[in-house]
Amino acid sequence: MAQTPQQRKANERYARQEAAKRGRPEAATKDSKSAKSPVSPIWIGLLAFVLGGGVIFELLRLFF
Repeated sequence: MAQTPQQRKANERYARQEAAKRGRPEAATKDSKSAKSPVSPIWIGLLAFVLGGGVIFELLRLFF
């Protein structure tokens, strides 16, 4: 069922009111935020130490 012109005007008015309640759109606020990694550098360093250290110790054990 298609909208009547009266329904369309009412829907547009309602959409404007709701948009005003919400404030600025997300796209406008997204630019000011900096991208943050979900994993802290400490955890990345710890993981690199565990994996890299394990490889180094295995190589030392094989050759010496």
